[in-house]
Amino acid sequence: MLEVIHYTKRYGNTLACDDLSFSLPDGSITVLLGPNGAGKSTLMKGITGFLRFEGQIRINGMPNTELASRRILGYIPEIPSFYPNLTVAEHVEFVARAYRLQDYRARADALLERFSLTEHRKKLGSALSKGMAQKLSICLGLFTQPSVLLLDEPFIGLDPHAIKELKRLMEELRAQGATLLVSTHIIESVDMLWDRAIIMQKGSIRRTLTRRELEQGGASLEELFFAITEGEAAQTEA
Repeated sequence: MLEVIHYTKRYGNTLACDDLSFSLPDGSITVLLGPNGAGKSTLMKGITGFLRFEGQIRINGMPNTELASRRILGYIPEIPSFYPNLTVAEHVEFVARAYRLQDYRARADALLERFSLTEHRKKLGSALSKGMAQKLSICLGLFTQPSVLLLDEPFIGLDPHAIKELKRLMEELRAQGATLLVSTHIIESVDMLWDRAIIMQKGSIRRTLTRRELEQGGASLEELFFAITEGEAAQTEA
């Protein structure tokens, strides 16, 4: 479970996120939507512990600042970053040691195989293409077996096979009881996956809803998104 309680983040006089609160249950996929500057990345970075903020964030009941909560939190960033002189295999080993994982090799090997990285084990981080870097980032974020997983624009740069595998893995994690929060601009990429949606605009949450609530309303998620974000933009201009 992921709980965000009165999350507020300021950069000087700029209010990036304004008193955000929501709770995401186990075994669910939530999509986080919003135009550029809505505050999505600021929220995601706060959850991971990369930013100081006002409010509280709890992961399975624990503050996100505690070591125990960090061990069960996975993060796949929008822009992967690797050590240029470490190979793919060495990055796996580095993360395994950082998390003090035991009996992880078979799990790591299976993920590398699913994302067609097995033959690139000896390739340096500096030599990875954008697609390979994204696939390695996914593998590293998943093989620690997180119970709460954040995915920031996870489909960008992936080939169709990798997109298919990632969607399968997300469904598997949900079935296993994990909590997933997916931030994306590409609504159709998660159209058949999500259980609930959070739509942000100008640092605030404008709407939260479940798939069932959306279906009862008769509109698509894309239609609702534009009705909220473009409607508010028009009101601001007026």
